[in-house]
Amino acid sequence: MRYEEEILIIRSYDGQSADRARVEDLERRCEVGPSERVFLFTDTMGDPICRIRNSPLYKMLVAEVDNQLVGVIQGSIKVVTVHQAPKDRAKVGYVLGLRVAPSFRRRGIGYNLVRRLEEWFVANDVDYAYMATEKDNEASVKLFINKLGYTNFRVPAILVNPVKHYRPYHLPSNIQISSLKVDVAEFLYRKFMASTEFFPHDIDHVLKHKLSLGSWVAYYKDDDSTTPKFETNGGKSEMVIPKCWAMLSVWNSGEVFKLRLGKAPLSCLIYTESSKVIDKIFPCLKLPSIPDFYEPFGFYFMYGVHREGKGMGTRKLVKALCQYVHNMAAAARDCKVIVTEIGGEDSLRDEIPHWKLLSCPEDLWCIKALKKEARNSLHELTKTPPTTRPALFVDPREV
Repeated sequence: MRYEEEILIIRSYDGQSADRARVEDLERRCEVGPSERVFLFTDTMGDPICRIRNSPLYKMLVAEVDNQLVGVIQGSIKVVTVHQAPKDRAKVGYVLGLRVAPSFRRRGIGYNLVRRLEEWFVANDVDYAYMATEKDNEASVKLFINKLGYTNFRVPAILVNPVKHYRPYHLPSNIQISSLKVDVAEFLYRKFMASTEFFPHDIDHVLKHKLSLGSWVAYYKDDDSTTPKFETNGGKSEMVIPKCWAMLSVWNSGEVFKLRLGKAPLSCLIYTESSKVIDKIFPCLKLPSIPDFYEPFGFYFMYGVHREGKGMGTRKLVKALCQYVHNMAAAARDCKVIVTEIGGEDSLRDEIPHWKLLSCPEDLWCIKALKKEARNSLHELTKTPPTTRPALFVDPREV
């Protein structure tokens, strides 16, 4: 295709050293963040395709003009739960990592990269394409909604909690936290979360993956303590499950790529150092402090956070699990934050510890139907009232 006298070539990323170096250079040139708050960048550690490498099916495309690499995009495909008639599952394609060199923007390069990736989705029988961006990213919103026909779908929240290596939490003495075997965790997820939007139907592969550090469950010790909980001496139908409990799983995202702090304002840097000193001297103040992460650092991603029961009881169980994960992360010197992503209307948002300065309260998801039958049910997906929307399952392989 041609723009004025330039020829735009879009091809698959070849993974060779020349492509890797040029993609990394492009990523650095495209680093832009909101000036009014702290923001985090990804460091791919020399592997530009690391964010999708663990997905069931993935692809990366690059755009060239006059032998210059001027754009990139990534995509992955999986089968998930999507509430549509007449079936409850669909094949979805995730669009991520769209970058265009600053001097080549407004030339249709981003548009053509997305369209070429959508062609790959269609060739692989994908029902819906979806993407995620910050709600205030005007350029991205205009491209996908105004030009490419995507529709607002959900507005989940990305919650980030700093790890304090020098001060672990004291866990409540009346709460039992136990590690779950993979088959038990899979059983619980399929039983209680299979109807959750974007629940991956290969959850067993996720839980068995080398980057999944495990799954844990929390419940109160005074809940019939004589009977073992979540054990399968017989069939899983005989498993004893308390009325009030919570569970989550942890993914070691820091083994895939690192995070690093963006160009934080001077006031933030001063606050970082002063808050750490105050927190060490007066820990009772519980003052939020930014760890020393101006160099690339690792992080844990909590996924599959779920609770059963009513009242404040489940809130305390979720909090205890988050504190347990924090103590795990504190023992891993490279892990400096814990991240999770949940539906914007999910009440878990208020139960998971996080720091607003680092978190993203509105991570806009947009969706587009790629099949005629999918278009007929898109209205149902996008117009569901907030009060009746199911929870959202965020796959750790696509963080």
